Amino acid sequence: MKYLQAQFIKSAEMLSQCPDSALAEYPLLGRSNVGKSSFINGLANHKKLAKTSNTPGKTRLINFFNFSDKFMLADLPGYGYAKVSKEAQNRWQKYLEEYLLNRRQIKCLIQLIDARHDVQKNDLQMRDWVKVYNLPIITVLTKMDYVPKSKVFNLIKKVENELGGKVLPFSAIDNRYNDEVFEFLINN
Repeated sequence: MKYLQAQFIKSAEMLSQCPDSALAEYPLLGRSNVGKSSFINGLANHKKLAKTSNTPGKTRLINFFNFSDKFMLADLPGYGYAKVSKEAQNRWQKYLEEYLLNRRQIKCLIQLIDARHDVQKNDLQMRDWVKVYNLPIITVLTKMDYVPKSKVFNLIKKVENELGGKVLPFSAIDNRYNDEVFEFLINN
């Protein structure tokens, strides 16, 4: 598949500031530095569309990206390590919960997991929260370019067993997995 034209729409701190849109929306959940911005940039074939950082916790707002009026990705602040106050973390949690539970455009959540590491405790906690509210979710394994091709199938099966549901591989470096991700986003 060819790349879709993608553009940054706006940033929002809370639900009331989110863009007015009828597009299917896919929020990106994941630990800090799991590759949420790189996921957006890889799908858009645009290295600087979403800002990437080596410092955890740089994304502090919900950032919306429109992909050719087909769907919207929402880059959320990462969970886990971030150099911010407890007060700021609590505020993020409150606003993100409000967004995830009440935004009618959300079609499915996408939890990104770093393929180089085992599923982490905070990944499991996030998944438990999602299950409590019975929200639709899939998993995308990022940084698959670090995984030998001979181990891809077994890694996907392992994560499917741990988290349940659909698991898709992805690499921002090697776009061999993009078609499967686009197919899900456009046809879900």
